[in-house]
Order: sequence, then C-alpha cells, then structure tokens
Amino acid sequence: MALLRANSRLSLVLQTQTRQIRIAHSMFKPITPPALAEVPGLYKELVKAKLAGLVALTTMCGYAMAPGAATVANLLYTTIGTGLCISSANAINQWIEVPYDAQMLRTRNRVLGRRQLSSFHAFSFGVLTGTTGVALLATMVNPLTAALGAANVLLYTAVYTPMKRASIANTWAGAVVGAIPPMMGWAAVTNGLEPGAWVLGGILYAWQFPHFNALAWNLRADYSKAGYRMMSVTDPKLNARVSLRYSLAMIPLSLSLPLLDITTWLFAVDSTIVNAALIWGAVKFWRNSNEKTSRQLFFGSIIHLPVLLALMMVHKTNSTSTEEEEE
Repeated sequence: MALLRANSRLSLVLQTQTRQIRIAHSMFKPITPPALAEVPGLYKELVKAKLAGLVALTTMCGYAMAPGAATVANLLYTTIGTGLCISSANAINQWIEVPYDAQMLRTRNRVLGRRQLSSFHAFSFGVLTGTTGVALLATMVNPLTAALGAANVLLYTAVYTPMKRASIANTWAGAVVGAIPPMMGWAAVTNGLEPGAWVLGGILYAWQFPHFNALAWNLRADYSKAGYRMMSVTDPKLNARVSLRYSLAMIPLSLSLPLLDITTWLFAVDSTIVNAALIWGAVKFWRNSNEKTSRQLFFGSIIHLPVLLALMMVHKTNSTSTEEEEE
C-alpha cells in the first residue's frame, strides 16, 4: 500500500511538472508581429468585444432612462467614451492575468496566451484607450461621467482583478464595476446622480450575482487550478444562496422605478413576471447546484437583462427636460 501511495504521489508530481513546463513553454514562445489584417480581430479578443457590447448596452439604457435633453451627438460621445474605458479595463485585466489564464482551460487560448500580441502591446493599448476614453468623456460629455469612467477602470484593474486571488469579496467588487456604466449613461444626460441613477446601478449590481455565480459554478475546477478565490470554489452553498438573494432583490429594485415616476406602473407588472423567471432559475440552482441548473440560470440571466432593460425603456414616463420646464 505504501508503495502504491508513493507511486501515486510521484505520478501527481510528474503531471504537475509537465503542466508547468507546458505553461512556461507557451509563455516564452517567440512573438511574431501580426499581419495588419489580423490586428482588428486580435483587438476584438483583447477587449472581450461581446462583454464590452453588453456593458455599452447598459450605458445606453441609463442614457435613455435619464430625464432631460438628450442629443444624438452626446449619446455617441458617451457610448464611444464608455466603450474605450471598457476596452482599457479588459485589456489591462488580460495583461495582469496572463500567467493565470495559461492555467485555465477556458482562458489559455486568449490572445496573450497564444503570444499573438506582446504584453507590452496589450498594456500600451489599455493605457491608450483608457486615457482617450476618459478625455473624450471629460471634454465632450461632462466631468462627472469621465470621473465614473476612470473610477471604473481603476476599480476593475487595481481592485477587482488582484482581489480575485485573495478573497471571495472580489465578486462584490466586480458587481460594483457592472453597476457603474448605466450610472454613467444617466450622468451624461443630467450631469448628476439622482435617485434613478442609483436604482439603475442597483439593478445591474444585483443582476451580476446570479449571472456570474452560475457561470463560476461550472468553472470552479479551472478557478481552483489558477488560485482564484471564488464562492463556487470555497463555499458552493454560499454561492447558490447569494445568487438567490440578489435575484429576489431584483423585485423591489424594479418596483422602485415606477415609485420614482421613471416608468409607468405597467413596468411593475412586466418586470415582476420577468424577474420571477430569473428567481425560479435561482431557486432551482439553490436547491440543487449542478451543471444543468447552473447553465439554465446563466443563460436565463443573459436573456433576462436585455428583456428587462427593453421593458424599462418601453414603459418610461414622458419626463420633460429641465430646459423645457424653465421655458
């Protein structure tokens, strides 16, 4: 028996060393400068274009829901500036996490892991897009929106990213990152953060938990391998409870909008139906966390958010701008 245990330990050590050698080999693979035609596609991967698109959508929703005078030009500057800030945060995040991404099946083939762009290139791109985005928002929109954009880049790269390997509190920090973009859209119109902006931020904050925790459950082996401190790794039951808790919070948060006269009361009915579907997925995940229930909750959350935002805009009250009221 002792001999078998020794052989088992030796086999495990050899497997670990082999994996480390492969990671080291991939990290020191020579970088070939990409062809010009390849660059747009590589940048698209670097900024996580699909995720960036969803975040930009929440910014546009915040802009649409804010009371006040809105212009196409201001919306365009807000969307581009926010998109550049998102691109910066994602690029710098990938630059920081290269050695950890290489250990995860889901992320080891990212653009930096494949050595198709250098780390310096990615970092420079992140700094350039972040600086340009904040400057654009400050000069063409307003300083408050620019400050929120800069704060979000710093929160994502300097707080959330390193915290992932230190504490499960990283999920709450990451949820704040997701809450800020709709507040940026609102601030772009009103140059303030009225109660409606905080409710929109709260909705996006709460939504992050069922969405991310369901995803993290299926990726817990990868996260554990890379040393990430996620609820799905350290406390799976807490992971499911938090998902349900914040899914339930979507009901009162949504009802706050008609109470603030931002939407009509028809939104209270529609949003309750949509949120009930999310809650039901979270209940099943809480009762029995497995591959099926986690996938159902994750993909359900992807459908839930655009539907909720669309209903919000459909049921928006006809608020007049401050300028119109003064006239």
